[in-house]
Amino acid sequence: MTDPSPDGAPDQVPVGAPARPPADGDRHRPLVERIGMAAIALVLGVLFLVIAIAAFVGGEPFLGVMSAIGALMVTWAGGRTLLSG
Repeated sequence: MTDPSPDGAPDQVPVGAPARPPADGDRHRPLVERIGMAAIALVLGVLFLVIAIAAFVGGEPFLGVMSAIGALMVTWAGGRTLLSG
């Protein structure tokens, strides 16, 4: 903490405090960025799905289930990124 100045206000911003609160417009990503991030998530989701299929065919059900869950999670996050704005 910093010592307050004679008028009671702090001299400087405490360490770790944000310089300014984020405005409402700062939280939204541009559409092209959201589309790009969703495309990357889709590619990773397909890769996880390929691993899941290969694991089930190869007799590794635990790896298959974990990879399928990973595919669902990645595609869900990509869809949320695309639709959230």
